[in-house]
Amino acid sequence: QMQFVESGGGLVQPGGSLRISCAASLIDFSLRHMAWYRQAPGKQREWVASILSSRTPAYADAVKGRFTISRDNAKNTVYLQMNSLQPEDTAVYYCNVLGNDRSWGQGTQVTVSS
Repeated sequence: QMQFVESGGGLVQPGGSLRISCAASLIDFSLRHMAWYRQAPGKQREWVASILSSRTPAYADAVKGRFTISRDNAKNTVYLQMNSLQPEDTAVYYCNVLGNDRSWGQGTQVTVSS
């Protein structure tokens, strides 16, 4: 059974930075391709970034150059470093196994506002 616990969200001013974390409970974490998603109010959940088991990253165009995804296999944890945050980045952020649409965690709220 998969479980994900996201943390580290908060309120930040435009242009600021935040690092969010996701502790994953699942078998063979190091072999899994992981991803971050986000859901803004009134919108569907969207893919933000992913990191393969090989550590190869990929990013949505909206965050490319500003966000960095990383993983610590020893801690079964995925991170998302978010820089140059903008109001349009406001959303609840979730992590999951790439392509999996079940077992969502509670997410972590990121609010970008002055």
